[in-house]
Amino acid sequence: MTGSGQGIGRELARQFAAAGAIAVIADLSITNSENVAKEISEAGGRSLALSVDVSQKDSVDAMVAAVKKEFGRIDVLVNNASLFSALVKRPFDEIPASEWQKVMDVNVNGVFFCAAAAAPGMRDRGFGRIINISSASVHRGTKNYLHYVTSKSALIGMTNSLARELGPFGVTANCIRPGTVATEVAERKAGLTQEILQRNIDLQCIPRTIVPSDLVGITMFLASPAASFITGQTIACDGGYTHSF
Repeated sequence: MTGSGQGIGRELARQFAAAGAIAVIADLSITNSENVAKEISEAGGRSLALSVDVSQKDSVDAMVAAVKKEFGRIDVLVNNASLFSALVKRPFDEIPASEWQKVMDVNVNGVFFCAAAAAPGMRDRGFGRIINISSASVHRGTKNYLHYVTSKSALIGMTNSLARELGPFGVTANCIRPGTVATEVAERKAGLTQEILQRNIDLQCIPRTIVPSDLVGITMFLASPAASFITGQTIACDGGYTHSF
């Protein structure tokens, strides 16, 4: 589970471990990873804390090798790591090329590197779950975050193609599209004010703040044998902010 040292990933790791899974907490910050691992251990669960820079293929390969050495296999890959909170809102034509590239390196290349490293073992065993975390910003076209919105849009297409390639081997690939989730990371985001959060809440069918635990059920379902015939899907978890048909 990438990017699981904080925010949504932290809660997913904690709850997967509580359900009996061995949670691999892979985060750029090893301190964050170890803190979450300690929480899991104190609650009676099992985990492995690792440091990974998903934008670097060698780092991703080392992460996957470490998990395989410790546990022999990877059953579920949750691609949650993402670059957002450090981004400054600005018109698209003012985004520096270096910042655009960094967002693509983390949010798109990182998912590709992780899937490419984990999928062969899943394919060989005839079982695996790849779950990518996109964003509601894709459908609402959030302004002044063109690089972020573009990167999260790419994950939907990537998920569809992964599903086509891996389906014959018993491996599913699905995407979750959360709304604006209130986390400690979001609270540090200068542009994410209470006014903006309230405006989003007012547009939801379920008028309350989205919290990390709201994503646990759909993620666990997609990771389970019960979802073996569901693949290539992007599922919104946004309290009804958006609709599909």
